[in-house]
Amino acid sequence: MAWNSRVDHVAPFRVMHLLEMAQAREAAGFDVIHLEVGEPDFATPEPIIAAGQQALANGRTRYTPAAGLPALREAIAGHYAEHFNATVDPARILVTPGASGALLLASQLLVESGSWVLMADPNYPCNRHFMALAGAEIDAVSVGRESGWQLDAALVAQHWREDTSLAMLASPSNPTGHTLCAQQLSAVLDAVAAREGEVIVDEIYQGLNYDDAPLSATSLSANAFVVNSFSKYFGMTGWRLGWLVAPEHAVEPLTRLAQNMFLAAATPSQHAALAAFTPECRGILERRRETLKERRQVLLEGLAGLGLAPDLPPQGAFYLWLDISRYSRDSQAFCERLLQEENVAITPGIDFAVRGGEHHVRIAFTNDVARLEEAVARIKRFVGRL
Repeated sequence: MAWNSRVDHVAPFRVMHLLEMAQAREAAGFDVIHLEVGEPDFATPEPIIAAGQQALANGRTRYTPAAGLPALREAIAGHYAEHFNATVDPARILVTPGASGALLLASQLLVESGSWVLMADPNYPCNRHFMALAGAEIDAVSVGRESGWQLDAALVAQHWREDTSLAMLASPSNPTGHTLCAQQLSAVLDAVAAREGEVIVDEIYQGLNYDDAPLSATSLSANAFVVNSFSKYFGMTGWRLGWLVAPEHAVEPLTRLAQNMFLAAATPSQHAALAAFTPECRGILERRRETLKERRQVLLEGLAGLGLAPDLPPQGAFYLWLDISRYSRDSQAFCERLLQEENVAITPGIDFAVRGGEHHVRIAFTNDVARLEEAVARIKRFVGRL
C-alpha cells in the first residue's frame, strides 16, 4: 500500500530507541541513570492531583467546549496578567490535548503546500514534522553562540524568501535551553511583521528560567501565535494538556479545526489544571525550579573538567546541549556506547539538528544531584577511554 508521501518527512525519534535500550538494561539488572527523556522527575503537584480526583468524583467527565473549559481559559488569561503584565482575552485562548495539539492546530491553519517555514537548527523535531505534514518546506537555520542559539532578527532577514510565510521561535528552547530577551523577541516579531508573515512562539518551557525573568510574547504582540503546556513547569506530562493563544481573527477557524481534530481536551485534566494557578501550587513549582537550577550548576561544573560544558550556559528548560566533537563524530554511537558501557542514557543530537547533530548530545537534568554527580563520574570514565 502507498502511504501519504508526507509521512516520509517524519523521522523516527531516536531517543525512544535509547529509552528502550535503557529499559532493557534495567530489566537485566543494570543501574541505569536516565538523562534522556524530556520529562521532569517530580510527581504532579498534590493540589492538581486532588483537583483531578475531585473532578472525577463529581462526575466531571463530559465534553467541554472545543476551545476548552471557560474557567480554565479565564485562569490562563489571569496567569498572563499576573506574571507577564499581558492583557489576553480568554476568548483568544484554546485549550488543547498537550502542546502538540496546539502545534497541530497552528500548522493546519498557517501553512500549506509551497509554504516555507523558518526555524532554528537545532530545534524540537516535532516542530519540523508538524509543518512538513501540513505540506510546508522547512528552512532550518543553523544557530550558535553568535545568535545566542536562537533565530534572531538578522537571521530572519537573511533567510526570509518570497514563499516564506511563517517563523517559529522557542524560548526557552529544546534542546539548548536558551532564551530570547524582550528586545530580541520584539525585533523578530517586527522583522516578520514587516514581511507580512506569521510567528509561532513555543513557550512550552516558560517558567523554567534560571538567569532571567520569564517572558511571554503575549506581552509584546497580540498577533503572535503562542504555544504553551502544562507538562514542563506545571509537571503534568501525562495529563496531556496545553494551550494556544491566537490573534482574535484566527480563533474562529482554529475552533472549527479543534472541533474536527480532537473535539476537546480531556475534561478531568482541565478541571485539575485549575489548581495549577493557586498560590499553594505556585510555591511548590517555584521550589522545584530552584532545585532544577541547582542541578544545572552541578552538571555544568562537573562537565567543565571534561571539556563538555556548553560555551553558553542555558538560561532555561532542563537541558544541556553538549559538543562532543573532541570525543566523537557520531552522536548515536556515542550515546549507545555510553549506555552499554556506563549505563548512562542521554540523547543523540541527530534527533534535534539537521546539521551538526552528529557532533552533539542532549542531557536532561531530570534526576537528583547525587545521581547527576554519579552520571558525571561515569561519563568521565567513558570519555577517558575514547
